Amino acid sequence: MNHEKHWLVIYTKPRAEKKVNERLLEEGFETYLPLQKVIRKWSDRKKKVEVPLFNSYVFIKANEKDRFKILEVYGVVRFIFYLGKPAIVREFEIENIKEFLHKTKGSNITFKINERVEITEGPLRGKAGKIEQLGKNTIKLSIEQLGISLIARVHKSTVRQLA
Repeated sequence: MNHEKHWLVIYTKPRAEKKVNERLLEEGFETYLPLQKVIRKWSDRKKKVEVPLFNSYVFIKANEKDRFKILEVYGVVRFIFYLGKPAIVREFEIENIKEFLHKTKGSNITFKINERVEITEGPLRGKAGKIEQLGKNTIKLSIEQLGISLIARVHKSTVRQLA
């Protein structure tokens, strides 16, 4: 039996991520529940609340023998599997999620169609383009270089507005 601990992904009951995370922590497990702050509107008010970045998912560091104990925690539905085995998330992927949330913390930048922006990360880093289309989390850019027009879809967190 494998006693090495890995980051695994559990699927929870709908909107139970925070409670499941608390219960797992009380059981002594190392967990990670990425949260983001969003503004929610009600008929009478607006409020900033923390919601899970991934609905119904909690990351847990566990080994093979811990899996049955974890499934007994109220609110845990199942483990996420990949190719017939529990899906393992590598440590650097967990760190990337943490870094992404840290970089985008409190950012409320708004972009407009036809606005010029510069890509700050990835293979197109340093390239400037004009916003063609805005999605919830992505931007479709037109990048003109060497007399040709290239369309790139990038995440909003990887661009900055040009002065």
